[in-house]
Amino acid sequence: MKRHKICKICKMLKHKCKKCRRQGSKLFLKGERCLTSKCAVARKPYVPGSAPKSGGRRKAVSEYSTKLKENQKNKFGYALRGTQYKNYMKEAMEKAGGGDVKNKLFEILESRLDNVVFRMGFAPSRFAAKQMVGHGHITVNDRKTDIPSRRIKIGDKIAIRSQSADRGIFKDLDIKLKKQEAPAWIKMDKDKKEGIIVGAPLHGDVA
Repeated sequence: MKRHKICKICKMLKHKCKKCRRQGSKLFLKGERCLTSKCAVARKPYVPGSAPKSGGRRKAVSEYSTKLKENQKNKFGYALRGTQYKNYMKEAMEKAGGGDVKNKLFEILESRLDNVVFRMGFAPSRFAAKQMVGHGHITVNDRKTDIPSRRIKIGDKIAIRSQSADRGIFKDLDIKLKKQEAPAWIKMDKDKKEGIIVGAPLHGDVA
């Protein structure tokens, strides 16, 4: 790999950490690294470019800034493009019908296939789950799919494609699944490496 390509990849990885620091919380964009002491949020718990100064005056946070931060957290956390997120927000507002838009949006985002794969513990991050689905390593109801944004419904069965089970990306998956606890709305069979959707996603069911 050429030097400029390596530098570009390093820059992209750094940007992931900056996104987490800017939101002030872990978005798990780097998977297991986010659980270690190397996590940028743990090492530098402040917004990039604003290192804390002694005696400095804290800037007031506006309502607009709070909403913007929440939207960016969802967009970055679920690895979405701007247009995708706008469409999901519009759908949530229509389905909520004047009710709780936030919970409806959460339900829509959590029902994406790439997110379900991440929640099941098959992938260390949503970005990795998106690639995993895109490369055809996942099946829904015993059929291969390569659409990360596919909506998963109650009763759907998600599993690792049998032809992909021996690939390096699933190395030590048995050990990783023992440490992973799926949300209550996913009934996991860790031995078969598959899960069935048994309910709707709820805020209290995920970390």
